[in-house]
Amino acid sequence: MELGPIWRAILRNKSSYALIALQIAVTMAIMVNAIAIIQERATQMARPSGTDEDNIITLTSVAFVPDADMRTMIDEDLALLRGMPGVRDAIATNSFPLRSGGWSMSLSTEPGPNSDGIGTAIYFSDEHAIETFGTNLVAGENFAADEITWNNREVSTWPATGILTRALAEELFPEETGSLVGKTVFINENDPVKIVGIVDRLQAPWNGWERVENSMLVPSRRDGEFQRYVIRTEPGMRDEMIPRIEAALAANKDRIIENVRSMTEVRERSYTGDSAMITMLTFIVSLLTVITGLGIVGLASFSVSRRTRQIGVRRALGATRPEIMRYFMIENFLISSVGIITGGILAVALNIYMVQEFALTPLAWYVVPIAMVILWLVGQAAVAGPARRASGISPSIATRSI
Repeated sequence: MELGPIWRAILRNKSSYALIALQIAVTMAIMVNAIAIIQERATQMARPSGTDEDNIITLTSVAFVPDADMRTMIDEDLALLRGMPGVRDAIATNSFPLRSGGWSMSLSTEPGPNSDGIGTAIYFSDEHAIETFGTNLVAGENFAADEITWNNREVSTWPATGILTRALAEELFPEETGSLVGKTVFINENDPVKIVGIVDRLQAPWNGWERVENSMLVPSRRDGEFQRYVIRTEPGMRDEMIPRIEAALAANKDRIIENVRSMTEVRERSYTGDSAMITMLTFIVSLLTVITGLGIVGLASFSVSRRTRQIGVRRALGATRPEIMRYFMIENFLISSVGIITGGILAVALNIYMVQEFALTPLAWYVVPIAMVILWLVGQAAVAGPARRASGISPSIATRSI
């Protein structure tokens, strides 16, 4: 069957076909960029935090007794937690990965206010932090117990040592090829911090931050009334230990234990917005695809009913049922191709704009071809029913008066 006659027939009725082609083009442009956003969010949600998430519990302790001896309470809490069967280790810290709140400072390789600083999440903790988080020390050494100090709010100086993530160390010293352990960085403009160790990964608390892989452990603890504890259990014992840990800490009536969550729940809460966006975009793309398919069905059905006698004549002249069906399938393929190619151009142009304006990741090369194939298949599936009905028209229709 020649394409020329089919194409000329389309041009004679171009207004209705143009509307369907435009609908396909818009669907294509939205689909492609929605898929790109879904991929970006899904990739972001799948990033490892650098912690042993399957076995970590987090909670907060809020003391309400005036002038409570917080340092003693924290030491007793940690001794209790670390001594519980099923607990691998525990720390008191100001924050942890994916919490969505914490403390950040600027680090630089030169002192002074004019030096270019790099944003860094700060985790106050002790020598148990690496084991509790479950991160890997890839260079240097852990803090020693005698290095741990209590943070003094009235003094602005910082601890003299720190453990950095690999990403942060490499960003601070991009041209260094040797070991970065022993290097000095500056925090608070002039306070020197010696790098004593480097961990493979320990994300910042803010999952949407552009420097989410930049964090530093400092050997210092805070003694405020509001404390956050991170507890790592033995493998497989997390859920069993949650009520036991809560009950053990709640035995001290001078404080309230709240926000007891597994790290899995922390991750789910942290990415609630991303998960909702993926669901919403998936629904929109699915709805647009269904609407486009219904539009194709409607146009094809109208075309069949309008050309019933013409189809009957062709059948009377010897056209077979497969030939009639193929005619409508090819007609739809041509219309879909115009819309899909136009939509592909619009999709790329829209993605370029979104990359420039909203710093999104550029389209992967395979997204546009995959979307094209999907819409071609949707178009062929949508027209199959009306085409089958057209092929079933009897040749006797040709003998009836109009």
